[in-house]
Amino acid sequence: MKNIFILLFMLCFLATGLTGCDLLKSSKPASAEKASSTAAAVKGTVIAKVNNLPITLEDLDIEIDSYNAMVPKDKPELRINSRDKKIEYLKNELIRRTLLYQVALDRGLDRNEDVTKALEKTKMDLLVVQLVRDETAKIDVTSKEIEDFYNKYKEQYKEPEERQIREIVVPTEADAKAILIELLQGADFATLAKDRSKADNARDGGDMGFVGKGKYFPLFDEVVFSDNLEVGKISSIFKGPEGYYIVKLEGKRGGKQKPLSELWEDIKRGLTFLKQQQKIDELIEKLSRQAKIEVYESQIK
Repeated sequence: MKNIFILLFMLCFLATGLTGCDLLKSSKPASAEKASSTAAAVKGTVIAKVNNLPITLEDLDIEIDSYNAMVPKDKPELRINSRDKKIEYLKNELIRRTLLYQVALDRGLDRNEDVTKALEKTKMDLLVVQLVRDETAKIDVTSKEIEDFYNKYKEQYKEPEERQIREIVVPTEADAKAILIELLQGADFATLAKDRSKADNARDGGDMGFVGKGKYFPLFDEVVFSDNLEVGKISSIFKGPEGYYIVKLEGKRGGKQKPLSELWEDIKRGLTFLKQQQKIDELIEKLSRQAKIEVYESQIK
């Protein structure tokens, strides 16, 4: 069930693309009678007729909405957003498709076995889409639910923090202790790094630039991102993969907490999706208990 809403999203696009099917229920001359029946039952503003088969403004707008939804954001010039473009789409797409549809009916392709199966499959998919819509239509997310979710996971909504670090790495703990004493007595960190560190960045005074969590080993993160390490201060000695380390915090950036107002709609959409998924899962579980389901795994090759 986890992927059902991805499927249903795709089917929704298919559903809008098939709205023209209600338009295209006749042909001429073999299907003239069907065309008359459809014309009599049409709802909406008729903007064109093909062999007496009407096309409505509402159908055109639905198709154009679907088309525009698929246009890449970086190519807004491809969107249909003017009267002239709508008319062009009507003539080059809907009318042309209607003509081809009518010929297909005249040739009896609607009775083709493969086409019939495909139509039944599409019908089933569209009915599932509508059922899901009906079942989830009244689902809502309260302000309290949004606030509770934000408060529970607010740490995950922080911008990644980076810290500018200098390091000194030496082979033994004794070497590290001697350097730490010099640093505590006022020695320059960058100078000692150039003279004594074995790290590749020694020539740069141990400058590592800005680093984020997870780039190095766990104890490095624990020391470097400790609340106790202030800008301009040095750490105590700690052991790592290359030897014994001392670091100095030169600066910080990032780590800003995103406000709830900025995240409100995203959280609401996410919680709504989860509620919808839960609702459908519960419905399927109930239906599965009531239904007789037989699976013949041995027949699956």
